[in-house]
Amino acid sequence: MTSANKILLAAAVLALAVHATSPAHSQRRGPGDGDARGLASVVVIDPVRKEPAIQTVPVLGRIVPMRVGEVSARIAGSVEKIHVEVGDRVGTGAPLATLDTEVLRWERTMRAAEVAEQQARILSAEAQVALARQELQRLEDLRNSAAFSAARYDDKRRDVDRYDSAVGEAKAKLVFAQANLRLAEWALRHAVIRAPFPGVISRRHTEIGAYLKVGDALVSVINDTDIEIEADVPVSQLAGLAPGSQVSVEIRGEVVDAAVRAIIPDEDPLARTRAVRLIPEIGDGFTLARNESVRLRVPTGPPREAVTVHKDAVVMREGRRVVFVVADERAEMRAVLLGDALDGRFEVLEGLSPGEVVVVRGNERLRDQQAVRVEGGA
Repeated sequence: MTSANKILLAAAVLALAVHATSPAHSQRRGPGDGDARGLASVVVIDPVRKEPAIQTVPVLGRIVPMRVGEVSARIAGSVEKIHVEVGDRVGTGAPLATLDTEVLRWERTMRAAEVAEQQARILSAEAQVALARQELQRLEDLRNSAAFSAARYDDKRRDVDRYDSAVGEAKAKLVFAQANLRLAEWALRHAVIRAPFPGVISRRHTEIGAYLKVGDALVSVINDTDIEIEADVPVSQLAGLAPGSQVSVEIRGEVVDAAVRAIIPDEDPLARTRAVRLIPEIGDGFTLARNESVRLRVPTGPPREAVTVHKDAVVMREGRRVVFVVADERAEMRAVLLGDALDGRFEVLEGLSPGEVVVVRGNERLRDQQAVRVEGGA
């Protein structure tokens, strides 16, 4: 290499060194690029908090309608008309089907006639009783006269007793006839099969013209508005649950609260789980399906007070978990002992106190006692 080339190479190296140490070059450093001479790094901080800590585990649950089942015929008869189709929404008392009522109407007419007949017999028997009592009274008035006949008096008294018995018998038959009339009216009324509760028709079990016996299913109805959540929770996780306690439930990506209604005292001997029923707090427009899956965040124990730090504040340095505590515009590196993970935060067992602030962004290249400039918050 010639002397001229050596001179040019030395000049180029000197120029690069001057450029690297110039203020303009230093100002182009990004957040977190502070050097050993104390240039401030831009960081984002978050406070250390003391708060109720609840560790949860995910448990799958399912939607359970409070009322679901088959609607059956209460009387026998042929199906004359079906008023609903699968998928129709019905309210309480809505007509589902109508049975043939011709025979039932004639039955009611016959029973009504029997009631009228017994009422007429009562009137006739009571009139005979009244007449017999009048004649008996006249004979009683002649008791002290020569015209009194003891035999005739005894006969008339037996007539009064006989007519009294006829009145009692007619009244008993009237009660029987009235009961038959009520049964006929009940059967005629239930010829129209109605929905016992609101819901959606999920299945039809019969068609027009089919003959239904008492108890035969007509349709199946699911009440999709009055629902609960059922989950099989491991016995080891039941310590954090009690009737009335609140549990977070994820339904179709939304998180809602649900109150524990009951813990069923029936343990699965294979899975070692118990069924838990919960009532979710959902709006009227939230329509759910039977057996739809949901995810519960079941607490593993009762709430307790814990010191927590944001998960992004914790970094690894030389095999240790450390955080950078900001005080007097400097970042102090401090080793910490962590406990359970708590919904985006860590429980701090040693190393931090409530109220201290730690770096959660810009801490990847920080050094102990490096100057920092706080920007925003987590």
